[in-house]
Amino acid sequence: MGNELKGKPGTLIPIKCDLTKDDQVLSMFAQIKRDLGGVDVCVNNAGFAIPNDLLKGSPKEWREMLDLNVVALCLCTREAVASMRERGVDDGHIFHINSLGGHCVPNNASFSFYCGTKHMVTMLTEALRRELKNSNIRITSISPGVVETEFAINAGFSEEMSKQFYSNMPSIQSDDVTDMLIHVLSAPPHVQVHELIVIPTKAD
Repeated sequence: MGNELKGKPGTLIPIKCDLTKDDQVLSMFAQIKRDLGGVDVCVNNAGFAIPNDLLKGSPKEWREMLDLNVVALCLCTREAVASMRERGVDDGHIFHINSLGGHCVPNNASFSFYCGTKHMVTMLTEALRRELKNSNIRITSISPGVVETEFAINAGFSEEMSKQFYSNMPSIQSDDVTDMLIHVLSAPPHVQVHELIVIPTKAD
């Protein structure tokens, strides 16, 4: 990452944090406050899947997905909004990187619980919008279709299977999602892009 950004404008400050450990998340936000003042934009991008049918899954797998995909997202959002309010920032922005799976039932039963966590993100985005409606802090859910990332490998696919997965399915790139995020941030203050679904042009 450092080499990719070498010579680019801005500053990258990496912070090691396991988002499923509450104390580490709180420590990260404390460091941001101490070193940078606070948070104006929060992008909740972390998420993963453990493929397994619902009738074959284990509570351990379900809790791991819930802890990262839902609980960590809620905690980071809570702390980011608290940072904004503490400093009188009334035009901040919260992003939830959701999934197309947060709006439909997957064809592949192995991803049912993962998609269930993303359905929760869809609902939580609307709930947060209602909690923030008396402020100018905006909340946006961006729901991509298949994005060519390390997602398949993190879900347990081999490198070869991952390559085959992405080659067999229309997909978009992570830069495409970043472009959508920048587009949303550029919207005028009176416009809230609440939900943005981004899929490959040739997707089914």
